[in-house]
Amino acid sequence: MGVLLAIVAGVGNLIGGLLVSVGRRWSRVMLQLFVAVGAGFLLSVALLRMLPEALALEPTRALPLVVTGYFLTHVFEHAAVPHFHFGEETHHEVVHGRSSFAAVFGLGLHSLFDGVSIAAGYAVSPVLGWLVFVAIALHKLPEGFTIASIVLASGQSRRHAVGAATLVGAMCVLGALMLAERPDLAGVGLSLATGVTLYVAATDLLPEVNKEVGHNLALTVLAGVVLYLLASWTLQQWVPG
Repeated sequence: MGVLLAIVAGVGNLIGGLLVSVGRRWSRVMLQLFVAVGAGFLLSVALLRMLPEALALEPTRALPLVVTGYFLTHVFEHAAVPHFHFGEETHHEVVHGRSSFAAVFGLGLHSLFDGVSIAAGYAVSPVLGWLVFVAIALHKLPEGFTIASIVLASGQSRRHAVGAATLVGAMCVLGALMLAERPDLAGVGLSLATGVTLYVAATDLLPEVNKEVGHNLALTVLAGVVLYLLASWTLQQWVPG
């Protein structure tokens, strides 16, 4: 089931890439709402469910692994990959071909850990697996939108843009399959994934929200927290384990 959820999440990357490649543009406000809600939900699930479960599975190694996951993400996003923003269309910029390949690599690695997060969460508890899935799915569409925009901005074709978004989505499935093959590593995988999740929520998404003046998006982040609490309660009532 964890792999199936990762497949559904990965499809979000493809949909985001298709939205750019077919020439239809989602409003900036709509993309910002996805990012803001995703930030609140993602931060909540990382701190309130993933971290406690990781500590229970790996009492001595969990926190060092969380820090490792956080800073590995930092290194790959800032040392190996040019800076990019979730959901920001970049057609108007001149992007070097090498930069687009680096961006695909970076987002692909990030997506790999998305899949690990979903599968590791589900291996620990179906409720946690579903919560992680929802949290990740919320930012998959802007992620696909972003990578397709970068590829198009580098002068490559729409087919390449869709292919890049598909590849990033496939990496999510690969991460889930890797964890499914080694369920004994669920604690390690969940700990690393917690660090990655914290980085995405607090360092990638929230700063994008904070760029906007006003309180609307800030309240939308809180809506993401409320959505997490409602989803958590609902899943505990209906999903065994």
